[in-house]
Amino acid sequence: MTTAIERLPVIDCDVHNGFRSGRDLLPYLEEPWRSYADKFGMPGAGLPYSSPIGNKRKDANPPNGLPVGSDPAYMLSHYIEPYNVEYALLCSDSVIGVSGYADADYAAAVCRAYNDYLIAEWLPQSPRFKGYMCIAMQDPEQAAREIDRIGPHPDIVAVTITGGSRLPYGQRFFHPIYEACERNGLPLMIHPGAEGSGIFNAPTAVGYVSNYLQWHTCLPQTFMAHLVSFICEGVFAKYPAFKVVLCEGGVSWLPPLLWRLDKNFKALRISTPWLTRMPSEYARDHVYLTTQPIEEPDNPKHLDMMFEMFDAEHMLLFSSDYPHWDFDDPTKILQRLPLEKKRNIFSENARRLFGLK
Repeated sequence: MTTAIERLPVIDCDVHNGFRSGRDLLPYLEEPWRSYADKFGMPGAGLPYSSPIGNKRKDANPPNGLPVGSDPAYMLSHYIEPYNVEYALLCSDSVIGVSGYADADYAAAVCRAYNDYLIAEWLPQSPRFKGYMCIAMQDPEQAAREIDRIGPHPDIVAVTITGGSRLPYGQRFFHPIYEACERNGLPLMIHPGAEGSGIFNAPTAVGYVSNYLQWHTCLPQTFMAHLVSFICEGVFAKYPAFKVVLCEGGVSWLPPLLWRLDKNFKALRISTPWLTRMPSEYARDHVYLTTQPIEEPDNPKHLDMMFEMFDAEHMLLFSSDYPHWDFDDPTKILQRLPLEKKRNIFSENARRLFGLK
């Protein structure tokens, strides 16, 4: 029998589209970068960790032999249509790592090429596809110009960057990006994947860990630091319509972090005179988190309790992370929630945030 969640529409906020080969971007890449990449290959971000089990689902390989996630038709038939996915919001985690390049102009050129490639070769394939444009964070003024160039496209619904950085994201160096996001009505999505690579800082507060297991487990550290920075540097006070999505970093760390921040703010608020509300109030109104990878305690009631500790019904967005190995099945997760809460998390929060019909 079909369950209620299977009948509900799903807006998946983290679906990864890939490339057929590293040369897919060449037709869209400007000179002199095109000739350079044609001769030497597209540079990688130098990821320091790799999963010992791979990072893709084995059953997501297209039968035509193309790489996982690179065939729009197979993605539609294998995942989007069978799972009642109303919209799949496409995030290329293979491109956002360019913010770790030492060459800011090359990184910006790769982002421009990817954005044009996304609009030309993926978004026209189905009205269910919507896209996250990519920017490089090394040069905020250049990134803001790219947001203004691509942001008006009707199928572009957000700007995406990686969690790896040399500075906490609330600092004023980055504010031209947030002004451009607000100007174009686009949320900023922060997605992990390149922390510790290239010119980025170490992936944890105490340095480099030894393996992928530790790196993957410690990812919330990055999100915590960026969130505290966004709030305390006054980004949400300065840009009242600006929204941030923290993707693929878990959710259960949020309540205790905000408790600590609120408590400290009461005694130390003189250091942030631009804040007129409690830090947790800014988070509640400006910040969203995606469900994948949802925490899975031995006692499911413990997760229910965590959801009661923050406004989970309105701050969570469903994500599957398809076609990655830790994919979350929309017909299986969060079955304990009441129907209306599931409706908000699985579709309506995203519909409002991204302006989807």
